[in-house]
Amino acid sequence: MKIADIEKFEEKLREAEKNFGIMTGSGVPVVYERSQESVWLLLLSLVAACLMTMLLFRNVQIKTPPTMDFFSQMGRAKFTIVDSLTGSGKGVQFRDVAGLKEAKIEIMEFVDYLKRPERYKTLGAKVPKGVLLLGPPGCGKTMLAKAVATEAKVPFLAMAGSEFIEMIGGLGAARVRDLFKEGRKRAPCIIYIDEIDAIGRKRSGTSAGEGVTGEGEQTLNQLLVELDGMATKEGVIMLASTNRADVLDKALLRPGRFDRHILIDLPTLQERKEIFEEHLKSISLELTPDKYSDRLATLTPGFSGADIANVCNEAALYAARNQKKQVSGSDLEYAVERVVGGTEKRSKVITPSEKRVIAFHECGHALIGWLMKYTDALMKVSIVPRTTNVLGFAQYLPSDQKLYSSEELFERMCMALGGRVAETVVFNHVSTGAQDDLKKVTKMAYAQIKQYGMDEVVGPLSFPTDEETNSNFIGRKPYSKRLARTIDEQARFLIARAHKRAENVLVENRDKLNLLAEELLKREVLNYDDIVKLIGPPAHGKKVLIEAVDFGPVDEPTRQSKSSSEEASS
Repeated sequence: MKIADIEKFEEKLREAEKNFGIMTGSGVPVVYERSQESVWLLLLSLVAACLMTMLLFRNVQIKTPPTMDFFSQMGRAKFTIVDSLTGSGKGVQFRDVAGLKEAKIEIMEFVDYLKRPERYKTLGAKVPKGVLLLGPPGCGKTMLAKAVATEAKVPFLAMAGSEFIEMIGGLGAARVRDLFKEGRKRAPCIIYIDEIDAIGRKRSGTSAGEGVTGEGEQTLNQLLVELDGMATKEGVIMLASTNRADVLDKALLRPGRFDRHILIDLPTLQERKEIFEEHLKSISLELTPDKYSDRLATLTPGFSGADIANVCNEAALYAARNQKKQVSGSDLEYAVERVVGGTEKRSKVITPSEKRVIAFHECGHALIGWLMKYTDALMKVSIVPRTTNVLGFAQYLPSDQKLYSSEELFERMCMALGGRVAETVVFNHVSTGAQDDLKKVTKMAYAQIKQYGMDEVVGPLSFPTDEETNSNFIGRKPYSKRLARTIDEQARFLIARAHKRAENVLVENRDKLNLLAEELLKREVLNYDDIVKLIGPPAHGKKVLIEAVDFGPVDEPTRQSKSSSEEASS
């Protein structure tokens, strides 16, 4: 039997024997045996409890506090990775980038460093640390970077400069560290930062308002260390692009960080032709793209690659709006005119007296440009209002000329003043339509005196522009008040001389001015051939023109440089 308390049991047993008369020593023998079941039961219970505890903690994950998890995620670099080795092979390639011949040669050498580095290391050459793409907006910097991502056959990590900076201090530097850490894991690889001026601006200088904030400085300093610091390792090459190279820090531009600076400028005539042919391939045309590219390239000096793409797209939209099956030459020239001056707005109400003033104003520009030697070829003069508040304009065919003499600039000033002078000669008063012309003339006059050293009184001196003066010489100009007064006087004298020259030309040819204006009032648009029939060929020989041999008459919309009568509100 199982006994709970031994002492009490034995006392009760002996007491019971005494009651029955049993003598001590001859009573019932009692033998105690200790059972091991309770010990084993206790051990099994402990083991079961331990197993249950282990299983419970195995399924439960210990979560970090929400605040710590937020900051760890904020410090990660949000880059886009393009791995051409594992990709489908689709993407922008070098052959898809039209124009940019010299830039593509340099960037292809850069890609060759990654593909065959041993060729250069055997000669003792070091692989460049970085390449910086510079140039105006819309010229193909990002497209060239996309071609590098496709052609390099190495991992390509892309990130925008604006994605580094946050309101919380230190995150920009943390993201730079994380980006280069990921790059070194994938070495050899390329790290591309678009619009690097967002984090690469000049650090604080002595002038008030100059430089970047403390957070920006930390980010820039971390970038400088990652590019060329104590712990820098090979295998990571930097590629960046910007259209604001003038604001970048000097330490960022030095060799060892960005060894190559590749300028991607506005396309030349031949490059514009190649870009037009590339974009016209995707459009359904009446003729082959090479039949249109020559004329369109000549009509669009100063256009970037993005402008040319916009022209081709506008032509396709215009043809579709008119329910055409294919895009014609007239659609393309309409698109050029739309990009330059906006669409026609024939619903705009203009009184007959205003329309007459506009006609003489535009014919004043056209006639002076027609009769002078160094002016551009007049292609078209119109008094049809535009959606950009332009009431009329004269279109010229500008060249890709880079250098101008003082006489050439003077004649251009005369042509710009031609509209205002025509109003004075014919109506004996002036209107607000010459506001834009006066701005151009004033800018040209001050540029000749202050920057080009073309004035005899001021002499061969050159001073910074007004924007540079405001940023570098706050509150004062980099020359004396006496010289400033002399510059103002010479500018007024130069503009007055151009005004007098334009007035003499129009007074001497008053009959031609009247003839052109009256015809323009009737037809609203005159082209080169119309003007030749009315007043004869240009006085100094035929202007340099392009032949419309493949498509479209010359009287279709043409390009770019325009002298406009604008409303006072514009």
